[in-house]
Order: sequence, then structure tokens, then C-alpha cells
Amino acid sequence: MSNTSTNPTPTDGASPAPHIDQPVEPSAVAQGQQAPSAQGQGTDQHGARAHSDGGWDSKVPVQTRSERPQSGDLDAFPPVTGREVNWKFAPLAKLQPLLDGGLDGSAYPFLARQTEGADVEWGRSDDPLVGSAGLPEDRAAAAAWTARDAVLKVTVKATEAHESISITRSDFGTQARAAHTVITAEQHAQGIVVIDNRGSALLSENVEIVVRDGARLTVVSLQDWDDDAVHVSTQFAEVGRDAFLKHVVVSLGGDVVRVNPSTHLGAQGADTEMYGVYFADAGQYIEQQVYVNHDAANTRGRVNYKGALQGEGAHTVWIGDVLIGRAGDGTDSYEQNRNLVLTDGTRADSIPNLEIETGNIEGAGHASATGRFDDEQLFYLQARGIPEEEARRLVVLGFLVEVIQKIGAPELEERLIAAVEQELADGRTAVVAAEPEAEQADA
Repeated sequence: MSNTSTNPTPTDGASPAPHIDQPVEPSAVAQGQQAPSAQGQGTDQHGARAHSDGGWDSKVPVQTRSERPQSGDLDAFPPVTGREVNWKFAPLAKLQPLLDGGLDGSAYPFLARQTEGADVEWGRSDDPLVGSAGLPEDRAAAAAWTARDAVLKVTVKATEAHESISITRSDFGTQARAAHTVITAEQHAQGIVVIDNRGSALLSENVEIVVRDGARLTVVSLQDWDDDAVHVSTQFAEVGRDAFLKHVVVSLGGDVVRVNPSTHLGAQGADTEMYGVYFADAGQYIEQQVYVNHDAANTRGRVNYKGALQGEGAHTVWIGDVLIGRAGDGTDSYEQNRNLVLTDGTRADSIPNLEIETGNIEGAGHASATGRFDDEQLFYLQARGIPEEEARRLVVLGFLVEVIQKIGAPELEERLIAAVEQELADGRTAVVAAEPEAEQADA
């Protein structure tokens, strides 16, 4: 295992090239072709013109995830109003600096620990790998895409060993910034990549994940930010033939955290497991919009996100979209979200969606539930002499540890379990500190 502290410069020593956006397909009108007239399209009949209804036919909002436009051009996305389905819960006032463009997309310092078969290096903004896993679907991702001046390239090589690399990022500061990362697992490679986010940040980023044929890769995105951090991360994955991706999102710190991972299973036998753990405290906003696109035969998908909320104003959002396309014969897919509410004054929004375009599948389903402690579990523990506070701690840990243990990295799992215990302890301290104020107010 080696430690690498990097300077934010490209590998060739030259200054990063100007950013280059991915082209988007121009419309027929933009190419100079004449737009089709209303006549002959059903609006005119027997010399009579159809009544105008205000042009609502061109204003129908996108109804499904698969219909969202994709582009690396910021101008392709109108300003966000909060009425959009993918923005309606978000605190836009705090996110606005990341939506307006003009972000600093230069290279940044980081610390990497990796085995011999894993590499991390800076590449230029026009690196051919950019865009290989997907394109932005919203304005925040497009703003970061447009602003990039360097690309962090992470490669897991095909060796006989299970490779690992951990990247710690803690020096973004409070300036509005953009970042772009491309993670590639070579054919038949095996390994784990951990992106560990700490400190303060006002960051919008795109993370591309490419899992080549036969490879097995785990990617962990850990949000352990300081309390003032605002972070928007759009993560695209492309999984090859008979390849496997385990994607894990852990969100504990930060003020506003919005991580939206999507996986395209575009080759036969592609397989993904997407896990998430989050813990929201008073005033904290954590959002995840998860998308699995079954676009080939005999693919498999599992999505399991679990969260806990405590404190006034704690708000979490989980939106899970699964599309089984026409080419998705033999698909096996299931998604679920569970939320555990620990105190009053919290809000958990959970919305599972499933689109099926073929009936020839192995199975598909989704589930969502939000609730308080299981009284029977508490009674069982207390009946065996365990104090109530300790019983509650054990219930919460048991609820979240199920997902944490899926990571497969014991050292990281121990750290996360300790972090959850600290969250619980901080919550108890806040409740105890608030009680005298409540008593004084009653008096």
C-alpha cells in the first residue's frame, strides 16, 4: 500500500487544456431544415383550424426518468425553479451558486492510498474517457461538466490481486467549485475505490464509472463533510458484459448533500448492487436519486438504501427509478428504501418508481417504508435488562449496519459504525440540552 500526495497539475506537466463539452444532437430546426407545419399534422381539417389551447402540447413536463434530456451544455437546461420533479424538494437557495455556472473546475489537492495495481492521475479536460459513462441530466451536473479544467482518472488494473484505492479530498474550501472523476475497471479486474470527502466544500461534481467486461468493482462515495458543506454529486456507471458493480453511498456530514447515482446495464449479464446509508441531524438535508436502467438481456439489479433521522428540520429524500427496457428480457430487479425516524420534527420523502417495457422478465419489485422504533424490539431488549437508551442504540445500529457491512472493507466499516454511534450520542446530547429550555418556557 502506498501513500500519494498530489499536486493539482496534469501528468504531462502542462497546464490543463480548456474544457471541451460533449456535443449534443442538434434539432432539425437548428440545422436549417424547415419545421413541419401544423397542416397535415391533425390541426387542420376541412379548412378549419383547431382551437388554440395555449401551446400546452409543447409544455408537458418529462413524465419518466428515461425521457430526461442529456447534454454537457449548461444552456441546454433552463434555470431551476423548484417546480421540476427532480428539484421540488431541494433547498435551492443554498444550491443556487452551483446552478449558475462559472464554477472553478481546476485541479485540487488530494491524498491517495493505493495498491500496485491501481493508479490515480490528473488528465486533461478533453480526455477521451470523458463521457464514456454518461452525460448530465440536470443543470447542476451540466454546470460542473462545462466548468471542468482537469479530470481525475482512477484505473483499477487486471491483476491477480484484489486492488484498492482510497482518495481523501478535504481542501475544496468555500469557493464554488466543480470536479470531474473517471473511474475505470479494466477487463476482468477486481477492486474497490473509496472517495472520502471531508472538510468544507461548495462543490458540484460528475463521477463516471466504467466497468469493463468481466470486471468486479466496488465504489464507495463517503460524505463525511463539515457542517457547512454543500455537495451535489452526479454519478454515472456503465457496466459491461458479465461485469459487476457494487455502488455504495454513505452520507453523514454536510449541510446539503445531494448524491444521484445511475447505472446503465447495457450488456448481457451485467449486474449491479446499489446501497446507501444516511443519517440526517437537525437542519440537515440529504437527497439521493437512484436510477437503474436494464437495457440488455439477463441483467440483475438490487437497490437497498437505509436512513435515520433525528432533530428538528432533518430532511431526507430518496427517489428510486428502475427502467426495464424492451431489450431487458430476463431482468431480475428489486429496489427498496427504509427510513427510521428517531425524533419529532423530521421529514423523510421516499418515492420508488418502476417502468417495465417488456413482460419477459424474471422478476421486478420495489418497496418503501418510513416509521419509528419497533416497540416489540425495544420491549424484547428491555425485558432482558438492557436500559432503554442502550436498547435504542442497538436497534439503530442493527438497522444501518446491515448495509454498512455490504462494503467489504473492514477498516472502513468500523469507522462508519463508530460515526453512526457518534451521531446517536450527539442527538442525545442535543435533546438533553434542549429540555431545560423547554421546562423554563413552560414555567
